[in-house]
Amino acid sequence: MPSSTPLHIAVLGVGNIGSSFAVQLAQTGGHDVTVIARPGSARLQQLLRDKGILTTDGKRADVRVLDRLDEETPYDLVIVTVLAHQADSVLAALQRSAAKAVLFMCNTFDPERLRDRVGADRCAFGMPFIQAFLREDGKLTARIGAGGQKTKLSDQRWVDLFSAAGLPAMIEPNMLLWLRCHVPLCIAFESAAVAGVRRGGGASWGEAMAIARGVRESFHLIKGLGFALYPAGKARLSKCPTWLVAGLLWLVTRVTSFRDLLALGLDECRALVDVLVAAAPQATLPVTVPKIEAMKPVTRAAAGTAR
Repeated sequence: MPSSTPLHIAVLGVGNIGSSFAVQLAQTGGHDVTVIARPGSARLQQLLRDKGILTTDGKRADVRVLDRLDEETPYDLVIVTVLAHQADSVLAALQRSAAKAVLFMCNTFDPERLRDRVGADRCAFGMPFIQAFLREDGKLTARIGAGGQKTKLSDQRWVDLFSAAGLPAMIEPNMLLWLRCHVPLCIAFESAAVAGVRRGGGASWGEAMAIARGVRESFHLIKGLGFALYPAGKARLSKCPTWLVAGLLWLVTRVTSFRDLLALGLDECRALVDVLVAAAPQATLPVTVPKIEAMKPVTRAAAGTAR
C-alpha cells in the first residue's frame, strides 16, 4: 500500500540496484522519485526514451529523470547507489545540496570519509541484498527478498521506509564496521566470479587459494588498523583454514547465476583492492601486501597479454 506521507526521494545511480529501489519506492511505496543517471550515458538515454523505468514483466515506474543532482531541491532522501570509488565525483554536489538525508548504499572500506563529507547529522549507510539485472534494452528484472534476504540499514527510519515499499530491510547497529569488514568478502566473491567467467566455468583451485589467502590477510589488515572483526561470523571465518575458504569460493563459482551476477563487480573489486593496499602502511601490524594484491581479478585483456 502506498505511503500516506509520500517523500521526495532522489536515487543517484540507476543501475541494477538503483533501478530496483526506484521502482519499488515509486510503485509500492507511493513516493515521488527522481532518478539521476550519468550525463551522456546509454542508461540516461534509455530512461528518457522510456519515460521511466521499464520492467521485464511489462510494467513501468513513472519517475523523473535527470542527468545531475538538483542541489537546490530539499529532497527528503538521496539514495546513492554508485560504487564507492565513483562517489568522489558526486560528493561535492551532495555536500552542497539541500537534501535532508543522504543514504550511501555501496561497499566501502572507509565509510567515515563519505560521512564526514556530507555531514554525520544527515548521513546513513546500508547494504542492498537483492538480485537484479538490467537487460541491454534497459528493462529491469529483480528478485527481492529471495531466500529471506534483507537489506541492511543503519537508520530505523529507512528500514521502515524500505519495508513499506516492499524492500525487506533490517537494522544493523554497527553498519560502518560491518561495511569495512564486508569488503574482503566482497572482493573475494567478485574476484572468484570474474575468474570463473573468464575460464568459462568456476574458478580454478589455484585462483581460489590465492583469493582465500588475500581474505585472511585483509582481515589481518583490519585488525592492524585497530578495528575488531564484525560480526562474530567474520571473526570465526578469519580463523578457518585457508583451504576451507578456498573450497567455498571454488564451489559457489560453479553456480552459474551466482557467478554471472558477481562477475559484474569487476571494476568495484579492483578498486577495493587498491583501497586495501593503500591502507596497509597505516596498520600497526605487518601486512603482506602481495597477498592482498593477488585478489585483484585479471581481465581477459591482461590474461591474453600474460600468455
